[in-house]
Amino acid sequence: MTDITIRPLEQSDHADWRRLWTAYLTFYETSVPEDVYETTWKRLFDPGEFEPKCFVALRDGEPVGLVHFMFHRSCWSIEGNCYLQDLFTDEAARGSGAGAALIEAVRQAAAERGVRNVYWMTHETNATAQRLYDRVARRTGFIEYDLL
Repeated sequence: MTDITIRPLEQSDHADWRRLWTAYLTFYETSVPEDVYETTWKRLFDPGEFEPKCFVALRDGEPVGLVHFMFHRSCWSIEGNCYLQDLFTDEAARGSGAGAALIEAVRQAAAERGVRNVYWMTHETNATAQRLYDRVARRTGFIEYDLL
């Protein structure tokens, strides 16, 4: 069994971050323009309270997964919420515990800020992710709607 290490994203991770996030986007059959890659990369290092954050999962020292998350205010609590936006592990790393470890790292980061509500969504067809999510969290039953 290999060890999984979770740590905050570093500037030196740019190529691996881009590779992993591109694979995530490809999984969902979508893409983003180059300026979104550039802006997101910059925002991940902005110290602003509500800017997105990122952890990477390393297996044997190599990046195999990432999670993007952000804090936001809420009308339901003073502390706010934490939205886990993107979670991805390389196919070869699935089942290694990397995904669960990334979720736990976000939970811990939220707890350090006094935030109890960490939430996310996944596509209804993503059965692999749902097996993990059903183990580590509760399904709320809410249905998402978008105004496009």
